[in-house]
Amino acid sequence: MVPGEENQLVPKEDVFWRCRQNIFDEMKKKFLQIENAAEEPRVLCIIQDTTNSKTVNERITLNLPASTPLRKLFEDVANKVGYINGTFDLVWGNGINTADTAPLDHTSDKSLLDANFEPGKKNFLHLTDKDGEQPQILLEDSSAGDDSVHDKFIGPLPREGSAGSTSDYVSQSYSYSSILNKSETGYVGLVNQAMTCYLNSLLQTLFMTPEFRNALYKWEFEESEEDPVTSIPYQLQRLFVLLQTSKKRAIETTDVTRSFGWDSSEAWQQHDVQELCRVMFDALEQKWKQTEQADLINELYQGKLKDYVRCLECGYEGWRIDTYLDIPLVIRPYGSSQAFASVEEALHAFIQPEILDGPNQYFCERCKKKCDARKGLRFLHFPYLLTLQLKRFDFDYTTMHRIKLNDRMTFPEELDMSTFIDVEDESPQTESCTDSGAENEGSCHSDQMSNDFSNDDGVDEGICLENNSGTEKIPKPGLEKNSLIYELFSVMVHSGSAAGGHYYACIKSFSDEQWYSFNDQHVSRITQEDIKKTHGGSSGSRGYYSSAFASSTNAYMLIYRLKDPARNAKFLEVDEYPEHIKNLVQRERELEEQEKRQREIERNTCKIKLFCLHPVKQVMMENKLEVHKDKTLKEAVEMAYKMMDLEEVIPMDCCRLVKYDEFHDYLERSYEGEEDTPMGLLLGGVKSTYMFDLLLETRRPDQVFQSYKPGEVMVKVHVVDLKAESVAAPITVRAYLNETVTEFKQLISKAVHLPAETMRVVLERCYNDLRLLTVPSKTLKNEGFFRSNKVFVESSETLDYQMAFTDSHLWKLLDRHANTIRLFVLLPEQSPGSFSKRTAYQKAGGDSGNVGDDCERVKGPAGSLKSVEAILEESTEKLKSLSLQQQQEGDNGDSSKSTETSDFENIESPLNERGSSASVDNRELEQHMQTSDPENFQSEERSDSDVNNDRSTSSVDSDILSSSHSSDTLCNADNAQIPLANGLDSHSITSSRRTKANEGKKETWDTAEEDSGTDSEYDESGKSRGEIQYMYFKAEPYAADEGSGEGHKWLMVHVDKRITLATFKQHLEPFVGVLSSHFKVFRVYASNQEFESVRLNETLSSFSDDNKITIRLGRALKKGEYRVKVYQLLVNEQEPCKFLLDAVFAKGMTVRQSKEELIPQLREQCGLELSIDRFRLRKKTWKNPGTVFLDYHIYEEDINISSNWEVFLEVLDGVEKMKSMSQLAVLSRQWRPSEMKLDPFQEVVLESSSVDELRDKLYEISGIPVEDIEFAKGRGTFPCDISVLDIHQDLDWNPKVSTLNVWPLYICDDGAVIFYRDRREELMELTDEQRNELMKKESSRLQKTGHRVTYSPRKEKALKIYLDGAPNKDLTQD
Repeated sequence: MVPGEENQLVPKEDVFWRCRQNIFDEMKKKFLQIENAAEEPRVLCIIQDTTNSKTVNERITLNLPASTPLRKLFEDVANKVGYINGTFDLVWGNGINTADTAPLDHTSDKSLLDANFEPGKKNFLHLTDKDGEQPQILLEDSSAGDDSVHDKFIGPLPREGSAGSTSDYVSQSYSYSSILNKSETGYVGLVNQAMTCYLNSLLQTLFMTPEFRNALYKWEFEESEEDPVTSIPYQLQRLFVLLQTSKKRAIETTDVTRSFGWDSSEAWQQHDVQELCRVMFDALEQKWKQTEQADLINELYQGKLKDYVRCLECGYEGWRIDTYLDIPLVIRPYGSSQAFASVEEALHAFIQPEILDGPNQYFCERCKKKCDARKGLRFLHFPYLLTLQLKRFDFDYTTMHRIKLNDRMTFPEELDMSTFIDVEDESPQTESCTDSGAENEGSCHSDQMSNDFSNDDGVDEGICLENNSGTEKIPKPGLEKNSLIYELFSVMVHSGSAAGGHYYACIKSFSDEQWYSFNDQHVSRITQEDIKKTHGGSSGSRGYYSSAFASSTNAYMLIYRLKDPARNAKFLEVDEYPEHIKNLVQRERELEEQEKRQREIERNTCKIKLFCLHPVKQVMMENKLEVHKDKTLKEAVEMAYKMMDLEEVIPMDCCRLVKYDEFHDYLERSYEGEEDTPMGLLLGGVKSTYMFDLLLETRRPDQVFQSYKPGEVMVKVHVVDLKAESVAAPITVRAYLNETVTEFKQLISKAVHLPAETMRVVLERCYNDLRLLTVPSKTLKNEGFFRSNKVFVESSETLDYQMAFTDSHLWKLLDRHANTIRLFVLLPEQSPGSFSKRTAYQKAGGDSGNVGDDCERVKGPAGSLKSVEAILEESTEKLKSLSLQQQQEGDNGDSSKSTETSDFENIESPLNERGSSASVDNRELEQHMQTSDPENFQSEERSDSDVNNDRSTSSVDSDILSSSHSSDTLCNADNAQIPLANGLDSHSITSSRRTKANEGKKETWDTAEEDSGTDSEYDESGKSRGEIQYMYFKAEPYAADEGSGEGHKWLMVHVDKRITLATFKQHLEPFVGVLSSHFKVFRVYASNQEFESVRLNETLSSFSDDNKITIRLGRALKKGEYRVKVYQLLVNEQEPCKFLLDAVFAKGMTVRQSKEELIPQLREQCGLELSIDRFRLRKKTWKNPGTVFLDYHIYEEDINISSNWEVFLEVLDGVEKMKSMSQLAVLSRQWRPSEMKLDPFQEVVLESSSVDELRDKLYEISGIPVEDIEFAKGRGTFPCDISVLDIHQDLDWNPKVSTLNVWPLYICDDGAVIFYRDRREELMELTDEQRNELMKKESSRLQKTGHRVTYSPRKEKALKIYLDGAPNKDLTQD
């Protein structure tokens, strides 16, 4: 082998294996790094940005290796939130290291582990201001070549929550804290109040106009002559000073809009920027009258043009002079598909004359005849500041929508206006100022002026191209050209559609010749390429017109300034300011500094909820304590003491602040020995929200504050007295979770002075769980104790403790205590003269007067009389026997002459004497109830109708809906009666509990198989579905508030909420004075709305403490009965639906029988005298009449009837024509187009659904030949009202169908409305005056009936500026 070849071959092989080995080494290294990273502990960092009110509730989460340096942590946080690194601090938040409040070092290479971050735990950090300055937002470089970057700067910013948002954290939404730092451009933005971008664009343009700003600064405000709040020039002056001197990123415009007389609602109205410009200039002219600035607007913005008409035969010219503040340029000529390519083309079209010929000839005063003429506009005078409005908003008469024209229209940076002067050197033969009818697109400011221009020849106004005689001459070309070059300096851009969008301004600064984008609060540099993007031009093919909602961004208003070195001004320097502006600048700086200090105080103020139990009123008071973080605990106590207004109640040394959990009513800890500790340290720093509260605890002078240590639990101890059957008010003790039950009993024994040996302790762990603590060695933690606990203790020597807990007297007492609620019952008003009637009623029903006698015997010493229980049992039995006797009489006698009508207003309570009533009321009505007579408790239908017959209350049963524990309706049961004679000392609002004895039982609900949707608590044999039940009931008189009405009596009732409504009503019988079937129970809700509770087998579990109940006399419904609302149908009245009365219909009753029962009620209650064959009943659906009910129809069989049913009663003019269900009754109404009126309704009864039969019937009632009848179905709710201006063309006349029950009619039921007309009748021709008058009448008529005239979109609110700051004045600028 050649040596040279060996030297070449060996290295190649070596390189191959070496590279391979390197690859393996690298892979091994990577694997080792991955393994090490997996083994390395990680640190979870949770950062809260407290510098921004929008993000204060958001959290940033970073999960970093423990070896990560602090410097890298700051970099990751900066990238996550979009701030510049080094402009913010990170400090420890709540959770750990609360004592260390020094900010972390953002340049340190110390690892997170070395910086006291704890791996495996949450490390809370707060992102705060650095040295009192807000963090700087990271902005992208605007000099990048990507177009999208430039679009981001000049385009509309994405709103919060929009699809354009690229970050979940960094939001471009407007917030106060994001406007605290000035933009790097040096310019200040304006905050968008809501939809005031159009205002911001104009204000920034005016601010960047040197001549306007300087003139505004020279004006001096006289506070003695005007209120500064309503002075528009002064508020603009203040705004400009702030824009020039403020250090904020953006400032508010609310003071300016307030001077306009606008309220907050105006901020939500978007207006046209050109409209605002005109209105604001008019307002400034009004404010500047008789000042040096009186003619400022005209000097800067006003130009003149001639509107002329010249006869082409004799040369006679009529003309007038108009002034303008802006020139409106058409984007696309009407009817043309081609838009103007440039502003220059549009300007030439603006002055292009038109020829008046043919029917449009002009009447020449010299020729005394109609002649061909030339009509047009000539510019006479250009303003110093030239405003061009590009008319991009138009109206599409094809779609009848406003549209935006997005066509491309270029505009130059320099505009030579000399080419738009009419150089025709031909003087008119005569100069007559006539009404030429010039059309100026509604944008030129037209003022009729004299031919003599001697008052308007000021050279400073601009370029005036006419002499005093009004004839035109051509100026010297050099002078004209030099004086007519305009430079562009402001482009107001609209982004969006005709339906809405966003305005912003691109403005060139005359100071540095740089273009800037002023987009509300954001100001950024842009280039000429960005300006070219505003020329417009839709992407893709959009057809003839752009869609009404097609969005695009393009220029809307252009402002040019005349290039004239002699007039072009520069902005005033600070030393050139007038004295009053220097003073204003100083005041605004002081205000800004004061605001900054106030923000600093706010950022260092702890705001936390403060509670205090008033030592005298025993009412828990709540307030918000705002204390600086450097204030000591002692100072905070003094602030809280004064805030709770305790100076006159208790000395301050008897108060202290403790850490408190209001949700669990738990005292977490006290702060002994920390009176001089700053509140910032005690509360864990300044936070937006705290997970705990503060309690201002009080004590009596002879007491000593108890020490509350962290880790303790609070226990409220209630002592139970089995003999007195009472539960005492709670006593608070504190214990540790690691204490045993034995130690806990000894602790309680010291507090309540009861022997620990015989003590039973019951823990109420939650609302349905009572637990007896029986294991002495078990800890409180294992028993389920938490922060705040509630226990009941009893230490008697009875044998009750030997019984099973659920069978013991203690359990029953606690169970009763937990389920007892307090109700306030309003009894019905007693009629003074009804005693004789009541006596007669009692005699008719048996010896029921003994009930009153029994109650009377209760008077006197309690020891000499029967027990209350015995008296009430006797009374109840007599009431039962009375009910049974009445039922038997009803079964044996006249069923048609029902004596059980709903009129029981004359029946008075047997407890007629106050002494008797009070005596019984003060007794506890606790009794062993076992119902054996099912007839006493007939179930009632479900009805939620309001006593005022309000339709809104007829949908569902509020009593059922409001019950959150409707399934817990079973009651305690036992075989032995235990009388509970005494009331409870305190009550707990807890849900009902199922007893052990009742497990497996279920509540009975309505089913489809049950009768008519009613409930029955009893089965067919008459036995109760529940077992013998022990229910607590105690009633006593209650002195109600004033205004409850004389003759009314209130009861305060303590009752077990597991009692059924039937049993509750039976308990109330002695107080109401009638049987439970003869009064109704109404539950009173908020706003004093009353809803009837009717389900007898429902419990009172939906009621809560202090609910109110109203008792009303009247027969309750029996099984199978329904309460029905009856309305009268008046087809030709303005209000066709009139409520008459409430009636009762029963299952199995025929329609004729219900009509028979209605006749006397209609006579007595409504004054209607009707015979049974002269009215009908028919279905009612909302206000629509439906199926006619025939006399032989049976409810529930032929007619579905339900609770809260409604029915129409219709009075007939003659004999009933409806005899069969195969017939169809429709309501017809003739339309007379020649008279523009509608005839009254007439009913047409058809034997079938044939259209031919309908035509025949209409011919019979109208006389219109069948072949000339056209008909249409009415729309909407009866009576299907429609304006007479719309009916002729809006309805679907003469549908091509042969039957009525097919599309598009679908007339399958009675009550449909049919309009018909004679096709030979011509529509009446109306003048404009007649049409307007008729429109007013129809609008008034239809509004009264609740029907709309036609669809009308939301009207745009006119833009107005109120010169006196009040919108209710007459001085407005439209």
